[in-house]
Amino acid sequence: MAELSDKPLLLDTHVWVWLMNGEEPLKSSQVRPQLEKTAQGAGLRVSAISVWELGMLEAKGRLSFSLDGAQWVRRALAAPGISLAPLTPEIALASSRLPDSFHGDPADRIIAATARQIGARLLTKDRQIITYGEKGHLSVLPV
Repeated sequence: MAELSDKPLLLDTHVWVWLMNGEEPLKSSQVRPQLEKTAQGAGLRVSAISVWELGMLEAKGRLSFSLDGAQWVRRALAAPGISLAPLTPEIALASSRLPDSFHGDPADRIIAATARQIGARLLTKDRQIITYGEKGHLSVLPV
């Protein structure tokens, strides 16, 4: 059985943005050493739905990049240690069948289902997801 530190880390969308933009919440976070160690082992994952979510946030003016959004995504997915976790039919179905109660945000549901399906810890600041993980349904690493 793999140690927790050997599991991949699935980055919630906001964590991916913070990491790629070098933003403060991750610079001073206690999880920074674990994040760096996992990146060195090429264990960081980003859900395909996070790309969609970034596009939606940019289109609504809630997020802006120094580059065109598509260029930002290409560069962010090419960063060392990061790979894309695809949205498979199994993940899509699992997102509609999460145990217990999970809120209705489709992107969060797919991100949670992705973490469960690929055996990853989900790195997030989202309080609802952290609480869900505390119930034992998801391996979560809070930022």
